[in-house]
Amino acid sequence: MGCKFKAISDERRRTILRMLSKGDMSAGDIARKFNISQPTVSNHLKILREAGLINEKKVKQNRIYSLNREELREVIDTIEEIARES
Repeated sequence: MGCKFKAISDERRRTILRMLSKGDMSAGDIARKFNISQPTVSNHLKILREAGLINEKKVKQNRIYSLNREELREVIDTIEEIARES
């Protein structure tokens, strides 16, 4: 679970998750929303993918990303559980 929390600790990665909550996007579409380099966006996507929070599929020459709602729900449930214990 720690990797998931690290993945959502960055504001840009949280923004990517918000964008993907509205629908699947290509890496290029995601990169165009930021004023940072494509390699930096790719690194953020890699961190989110390795944490299991997003899915990646290759369609022709594009990589399409989607939100992994089940894994994100697990993170939310953990946070809610911690909040209840306080």
